[in-house]
Amino acid sequence: MVISFLGVLLSLVILVVLAYRGHSVVVVAPFASLVALLFAGQPIMGTYTQIFMPALGGFVTKYFPLFMFGAIFGYLMTSTGLARYLARGITALFGPKRAMLSTVVATSLLAYGGVSAWVVAFTIVPIATALFREANVPKRLMPAAIAFGTITYALAGLPGSPQIHNAIPTSYFGTNVYAAPVFGLIASLIMFVAGTVWLEFRIKQLNRTGEGYDPIDKNGNVVETPAGIGENTDGKVEIGGESFEGQSGGRIGTRAKSDTEPSVAVQGLMGLLPILVVVATNFAMVYGVAGMLDTDYLAEDKYGKTSIDALLGIWSPTIALALAVVVIVAMFPARVKESLSELSDGAKNAILPCLTTASEVGYGAVIASLVVFNVVKENMLNISDNALLVSTVSTAAISGITGSSSGGLSITMETLGSQLAQMATEQGISMELMHRITAMASVSFDSLPHNGSVLTMLIVCGMTHKLSYKDIAVVTIVIPLTTLLIMVGGWTLLGL
Repeated sequence: MVISFLGVLLSLVILVVLAYRGHSVVVVAPFASLVALLFAGQPIMGTYTQIFMPALGGFVTKYFPLFMFGAIFGYLMTSTGLARYLARGITALFGPKRAMLSTVVATSLLAYGGVSAWVVAFTIVPIATALFREANVPKRLMPAAIAFGTITYALAGLPGSPQIHNAIPTSYFGTNVYAAPVFGLIASLIMFVAGTVWLEFRIKQLNRTGEGYDPIDKNGNVVETPAGIGENTDGKVEIGGESFEGQSGGRIGTRAKSDTEPSVAVQGLMGLLPILVVVATNFAMVYGVAGMLDTDYLAEDKYGKTSIDALLGIWSPTIALALAVVVIVAMFPARVKESLSELSDGAKNAILPCLTTASEVGYGAVIASLVVFNVVKENMLNISDNALLVSTVSTAAISGITGSSSGGLSITMETLGSQLAQMATEQGISMELMHRITAMASVSFDSLPHNGSVLTMLIVCGMTHKLSYKDIAVVTIVIPLTTLLIMVGGWTLLGL
């Protein structure tokens, strides 16, 4: 048992270290599983083909449409220039001197609309670079601002988010993406205010030491930093051995600036429209359309003996994103042919993120199959008598270990989902509240240094862990986790 436990720990170390060094989790996860199996004395090929791959395939089967339409939506938002339009409109609304607030709000809206974190980063950084330089905001804070807006409350806190983090719990708790709206809105507001206050405080603190846009050391000397995508002369950046067109949102081409572009106000509204379509369609599906559909056929064997309630959490955001894609194409009739050709390119961007998360799910399934995991699971379930606290701690811990919010959430749900649901039922806790808290817990401790989104944002901003990670950790770990624990405690005491 002890040897098996050491094998699990070693496999986790391998997963974290290799992921941190930039190796693909698609390869690392099976290798880490192999290490755990060798220490446990379990059959390798049998486990790989009968446990790892079915778990991986099950995740892809269930969630790939959501990944695909989300990727296409993000691709078209960038390629048509709508993401740039939205950022411009928000900047004009708050003014160039409010560079920090503009960056946080712009990234939050894009993330809430369904655009993936790395696409948001590539889109926003060139704009944020110009804003930060003009307002003399320390460049070292840029990764934190972007990370705060993209990988915290906008993913899982705000009700209705079409992101995968908000969809996964629906299958286990029988909920929809609007679960526990009051709790989610209050917690998100607290996070937003606290994170913004921290970043503004840091601006003033660094300015008092004489630091402006360029970072300085304790002696006041400017620290040399890598060129981010907003400053590269060739507009390119290297990530994981791949070259990305930085000025255009990764491998995504953007519309060239035209003299006939609409006013900034109109640009902002145009950029906001597809996001509103996602939100409105999502809401309509959950609270109107779904109830009018004849879905009795889902109870048949060939449809998996399921129900609309079990599938709505995946159907509604997928349909919402698909409709938003249609709207984007229709908004630019002159480039319909180009937009249609970009559908395939956008879909390709969904493959790696989906397989990466699915591989982590496969790894989690292998670990869960080991005898030693039963001991670990029982210890997790016995952390507290409160199902909400158990879900928070276990999800946050697994997400932190894997360095992935979606991967950690999937593993938690696969291994502990039924027990958590049972605990909640016995304690009279609503499944909606379990959904919201579990989803938010996945984005509270995942942003450790080896997190892929953190690494990407540091690279595209031209920053290092030494200069920027402190502030990233505060706004993506300390504030979200503290907020969630306070909210869970308060909700429990009030008996809500």
